[in-house]
Amino acid sequence: MTRPVVIVDTNVVVAGLLTAHDESPVARILDGMLSAAFPYVVSEALLAEYLSVLVRPRLRKLHGLAVAEVEAVLTDIAQHAIVLAPVVAPPAPDPGDQLLWGLLAARADLMLVTGDKLLLRDAGMQGRVISPQTFVAGS
Repeated sequence: MTRPVVIVDTNVVVAGLLTAHDESPVARILDGMLSAAFPYVVSEALLAEYLSVLVRPRLRKLHGLAVAEVEAVLTDIAQHAIVLAPVVAPPAPDPGDQLLWGLLAARADLMLVTGDKLLLRDAGMQGRVISPQTFVAGS
């Protein structure tokens, strides 16, 4: 079975860095991104969002990484990624997630992995938006 090509929401990347449980779905997804275990998509804007969130002082205090270490992790993620540009898409359930909707609209075979309940419940993208648990269970 071919693995779906996914977009990994910022909340999954952040949770993957913060968890102390190596076998949790978010940790397994982040590890999978870093080891190129499955195909995933980023855009320049999504990488910038990963960075801006991960270097917030409150989050840095939690994950304990210096800015240079965060940048090194994101460089590794970018090296293994398929880089796409978002396209014009229908409105996202949350305007702050329009970038994800634009990426999802760029290719019909893409799926979004997110912990965002609002996105998971969106009827318009049902079947294309999955939780980290569902993604890992299907691996």
